[in-house]
Amino acid sequence: MARICKHGYVSGRVQGVYFRQATAQQAEQLALDGWVRNLVDGRVEVLFEGEEAAVAELADWLQQGPETAEVSGLELQELALQGIAGFIVRR
Repeated sequence: MARICKHGYVSGRVQGVYFRQATAQQAEQLALDGWVRNLVDGRVEVLFEGEEAAVAELADWLQQGPETAEVSGLELQELALQGIAGFIVRR
């Protein structure tokens, strides 16, 4: 199966609700590589790559996030593979 990369932004009540850590846990369970970080405007930025089915699964999960979050929007675009190894929470 092909590897793909997605980059995007999650908006809503997504900071201070364990969103980044929960995203990292989901990504690691799906064997995805990439990163997640908070932005000063209140959104969360995420980049993840891996097998197409796993990328699609994380993209679906991001529309809801963890129980404590209230996602109001998700913008994703496909990028060229970045060659990242592992998944990290950026500060």
